Amino acid sequence: MELITTKVCMTKDIGVHGNLFGGIMLSWLDEAGASYACQLAHSTKMVTRSMSEVEFCRPVKVGHIVKIYGELIQTNRTSIKIKLEAKMYNPHTQRQKIVTSTDIVFVRIDDDGCAIPIREEVTGAK
Repeated sequence: MELITTKVCMTKDIGVHGNLFGGIMLSWLDEAGASYACQLAHSTKMVTRSMSEVEFCRPVKVGHIVKIYGELIQTNRTSIKIKLEAKMYNPHTQRQKIVTSTDIVFVRIDDDGCAIPIREEVTGAK
């Protein structure tokens, strides 16, 4: 998997139970996935179609570093499916532990928001 982005959990990201708010993690995953999909598809017009189940495996606290990794799973005519993993990184030990993972599908759109084909060199289509 390729490192896409790194985030630091800050006080503003914490929910009422003292952990990273799940919605913040979901937005980090979506943003990282979208930028990666744009890179892979050679297009800035990629939107989120769906996200698979997300299970939060461990809490993230203020000051923790979160690294988000991604890999291309599948390309279709108008969409790309990406696997993402968020890992908590300890800079002292250089160890990482999975916080969550998910698969996200992104679709290439035109100016009207309609799905359009991804370039042939990306999908391998003819």
